[in-house]
Amino acid sequence: MKKQNFQYRDFIILSSILLLAFVFRLYKINSPLADLHSWRQSDTAAVARNFTRDGIDLLHPKYDDLSGREAGKENPEGYRMVEFPIYNSLFAISYRLMPNFSLDIHGRLVSIFFSLIIIGIIYYLLFKETGSRLAAIMGSFVYSVFPFFVFFSRVILPETTAVGLTFLSILFLYLYTDKDISRLKEITYLTLSLIFFALGLLVKPTIIFYALVLAYLFFRKRGFKTFKNLDAYLYFILTFVPFILWRQYIKNFPEGIPASDWLITSVNTYQGLKTIFLRPAFFRWIFFERLNHMILGGYMSVFLLLGILRKKSKYFFHSFLIGIILYLFIFEGGNVQHEYYQTMILPTIAIFIGLGIDFLWSIRKNLISPLSMIIITTIIFSASFFFSYYTIREFYSVPNDLTTIAKIIKTITGPTDKIITDRLGDTTLLYLADRKGWPAYSENLDYLKAKGYKYFITASKDLILEFKSGKTHKVVFENDQFSIFSL
Repeated sequence: MKKQNFQYRDFIILSSILLLAFVFRLYKINSPLADLHSWRQSDTAAVARNFTRDGIDLLHPKYDDLSGREAGKENPEGYRMVEFPIYNSLFAISYRLMPNFSLDIHGRLVSIFFSLIIIGIIYYLLFKETGSRLAAIMGSFVYSVFPFFVFFSRVILPETTAVGLTFLSILFLYLYTDKDISRLKEITYLTLSLIFFALGLLVKPTIIFYALVLAYLFFRKRGFKTFKNLDAYLYFILTFVPFILWRQYIKNFPEGIPASDWLITSVNTYQGLKTIFLRPAFFRWIFFERLNHMILGGYMSVFLLLGILRKKSKYFFHSFLIGIILYLFIFEGGNVQHEYYQTMILPTIAIFIGLGIDFLWSIRKNLISPLSMIIITTIIFSASFFFSYYTIREFYSVPNDLTTIAKIIKTITGPTDKIITDRLGDTTLLYLADRKGWPAYSENLDYLKAKGYKYFITASKDLILEFKSGKTHKVVFENDQFSIFSL
């Protein structure tokens, strides 16, 4: 099929979709950082907040948790050695330039910016590959408005930024495959693609599964001659060098590296770590609860399946599909444990829904009347949207008591006071209170007092009663929700 060129109407359509996507993502953009996965968002935002105060030091990112609980070693400096802090530094810089908005808003806006890039590239690739404006519109529209897509493309997490950088890499390599461009353009597109993919890997290494898409594009350009082509080898070697160097460097800070082996095979439960690798629970949680129920609201799965089964002479989009399937099956523990792990697969889901709806329209002559099909499709789309929304709306919920407790802590404690919170490792309260410390209690208050910790905050009635009866620590604040003890 001859590839279609963008026309003026495509810019109008895409601009309208992007504007709609932006408006959807502004929902509760100024809410406190205490919504779903607030602990992970708080860790990410804390790095950026420290950048704004101490200067941007990309080689020494730090957050508020000094316990080292994730690494199993004390972390008195608060090192956070996970992804290279490109995303954190971006919204730290934007906050410095425009401090009239809160740091949290800047973090969400950076995620939104990269989600809009993803939407634009989805539209472009679908339109160029299929020649169908309907596929392009529907694929980008699903990513723009469906609740799960919206929520996880405006949270303060690095995933959307990493995927956005990766899709820029795919776009430029896609342009590189054009046989009619000059060698200078080939080198330019190849270099830009290399840079963006290298940055994406640094931001979130799990985007490595999109390397299958990039490898397919190299193969599509030169076929089996690719194996003799220096460009492809240099491309992948150079993209992985920065990531390898970063992973080697952070070994100097083992106290800042969280344990991650469990992400492949296990999930944390109230009974401890449980293996889920290829167990029935994995398939239920990922393919029914998450993909079918949360992400697609049930009925939209029909369009996804049609897009996957659609027969095409070119298999460009199926390289996306293979990549996300490998991702889901290799990181089974992480994908079951955390909803935000599915951020990586969302663009591919949107692409195949666009393909599915376009396929259904292409065979309309063999189905019921076109008008009836449009009505049924609209009903399916609307019903799925609302079924998904009624699940996802809870993700935005912010506990009022948590923000109130944080304000009281800020009033009673000093900016440099180190505190202990009885939050089972959840760092949300540390971030909201803007204090560094331990986010968990483990009967080590005397030890921590010797380390310079000043206050212990707990909502546990048993602990409050125990400390009061023992008179070992003085109560400096108390209400019906929690107590603050001076150490």
